[in-house]
Amino acid sequence: MTLLRMKELRALPEEELRRKIAEIENDLLRERGIAAMGGAPPSPGRMRALRTNVARSLTVLSERENAARRSATPRTGVAAR
Repeated sequence: MTLLRMKELRALPEEELRRKIAEIENDLLRERGIAAMGGAPPSPGRMRALRTNVARSLTVLSERENAARRSATPRTGVAAR
């Protein structure tokens, strides 16, 4: 598993992004299980790459949710500066 680029993640539809997050978390769980049993993972840097991919994917999801929330909320009150 290579690092996923933000550009690639932003191009994915939401359903596929959620599916990819679940897949990566499953791989991470498997790697953590191997490490917990005392075995050495085949690639020590893989766990870090998996965690980074999950974080990037969740960041893209939260950006989308925030953008949707901002566009749905009407701006009233104080004038923009």
